[in-house]
Amino acid sequence: MNPFYRAIARRIGEASGRPFEIRSVSHLGGGCINEAVKLTGTDGSAWFLKSNTSADTATFAAEFDGLKALAATNTVRVPRPLVFGESEGQTWLAMEFLPLGSARASNLEKLGRQLAALHRTPQPHFGWHRDNTIGSTPQRNPESDDWIAFWREHRLGFQLELAARRGARFEHADQVLDRLEEFFDGYEPQPSLLHGDLWSGNVGYHEDGSPVIFDPACYFGDREAEFGIMVMFGGFDDSFHRGYNSVWPLADGFARRLPLYELYHTLNHFNLFGDAYAGACRQLIERARNAL
Repeated sequence: MNPFYRAIARRIGEASGRPFEIRSVSHLGGGCINEAVKLTGTDGSAWFLKSNTSADTATFAAEFDGLKALAATNTVRVPRPLVFGESEGQTWLAMEFLPLGSARASNLEKLGRQLAALHRTPQPHFGWHRDNTIGSTPQRNPESDDWIAFWREHRLGFQLELAARRGARFEHADQVLDRLEEFFDGYEPQPSLLHGDLWSGNVGYHEDGSPVIFDPACYFGDREAEFGIMVMFGGFDDSFHRGYNSVWPLADGFARRLPLYELYHTLNHFNLFGDAYAGACRQLIERARNAL
């Protein structure tokens, strides 16, 4: 067993309160940033481990906090985090290993109900107690009582600033930012705990049928912001929306505001992956401008 896994086995044993000796390491697919493996112990217990040679420990510390916050609501299931740290030049996070299967319509409807219950859990303000990342992009989460200012400065404005550093300027984006208040006429957002990066690739279904969400980028925000990346990549059908609306129906004007929330994630993908997302950014800005 190499020194990296020996060090992690020791930390798992300390954090769990029971000695952990690794019997096998199984490499898992699916991650585009971090390496993911299943650690199986000689006692049959198993842990999910993600690691990275370049990420600083704060990245996994923020994910650890996000998973803890989501788990504490007792709404939608997440892998319970155990311990994070740095060993042999790598940062890592160990959490509960959950065997996942494929989705059925009933799973998606349940996910919708549970996500609405998560969003209904009262929160004190917008922002969060720490910054984190969205993908590998910094995500600023200062405490705020003004959602519109928060979204203007720390979400859309920040991503547009990053794009400008790449030499990209999106026509009419300033007009949308300047008139952001108009999208919220008659609607007063309330702070909800958001997963923050809930696309279909960050959702699984336990073998017992329970929905499981993971890889969060948590903060307190308008619940509608959760839907931005969900519509960007799809995978959430009518049964999901039926379940969500059965618990907490979306407000009037949701469709008008949705391009603002999809734009944040599309700009982030432009900043991470390049010009392939430029056209989609322009289309969303135009949709938002036409809704003014």
